[in-house]
Amino acid sequence: MAAIDLHIHTTASDGKHTPVEIVDKAASLGLKVIAITDHDTTEGIPSAVETARNYPSLRLIPGVELSTDVAKGEIHILGYFIDYTDSEFEESLARMRNSRVERARQMVQKLDKLGIHLDWARVREIAGEGALGRPHVAQAMLEKGYIANLQEAFRNYIGHGGPAYVERDKLTPAEAVKLILDADGLPVLAHPLTSGDIEGTIVELKETGLVGMEVYYASYSSEEINPLLGLAYKHGLIATGGTDYHGLDEKAETTMGGMDVPEQTVEQLVALAEKRGLRMFNPGG
Repeated sequence: MAAIDLHIHTTASDGKHTPVEIVDKAASLGLKVIAITDHDTTEGIPSAVETARNYPSLRLIPGVELSTDVAKGEIHILGYFIDYTDSEFEESLARMRNSRVERARQMVQKLDKLGIHLDWARVREIAGEGALGRPHVAQAMLEKGYIANLQEAFRNYIGHGGPAYVERDKLTPAEAVKLILDADGLPVLAHPLTSGDIEGTIVELKETGLVGMEVYYASYSSEEINPLLGLAYKHGLIATGGTDYHGLDEKAETTMGGMDVPEQTVEQLVALAEKRGLRMFNPGG
């Protein structure tokens, strides 16, 4: 079990476990540093920060994951050490979450025409108080037996290019980087293999303020990690990593802390945050 995981989701967006449960689980696994990075929301961070005070050896980094709009592929931007009390930032996230709801509704309508009949009220119920997303639609499909696993929903129906896929209002990648910078955060390119032209994306976003790239990602093999590490070094980016843990399918997904992320990653992120005078939370010590 690794000691660092910088990509974790909770019930505040599309994860299975509450922020409190995530912190408790991380501590029980012996993790030393975690980042909660829910989709388009920071609502899970306050309770996670409070819970982390019970674990002196655990450092919690407040984060977020923003989806962006590109012609091909998917580009997500992670933000670390963000100021989740920034009202303008929170207003921007609220607008993004609202667009997620309408997108999911349209997906359910498309699925209905494909013979997959879901109850919209049930999709909302699965999402609970969290930011509604595609995984909630996938869970509703799984619950009714239309798919054998959650991955099948994305692969065959609601993934990019699928017959029930629906675009939503998104930021451009550059706008997402700027939004995170304006919230006193450090912007990092998430799971870059989904971005299409990886190096072109890096060059463009580095000019905007990108500081890192997720290299040590749960589903990436060493053959994929090594070239990404080379690109990070070439362009002066911090090589970060995490599991993208949701807890929705414990048999299929990598468990929290299941990716070997070097301690140097956190050291570099913290050093940069300190250099920029960013607001940092270290409830554990």
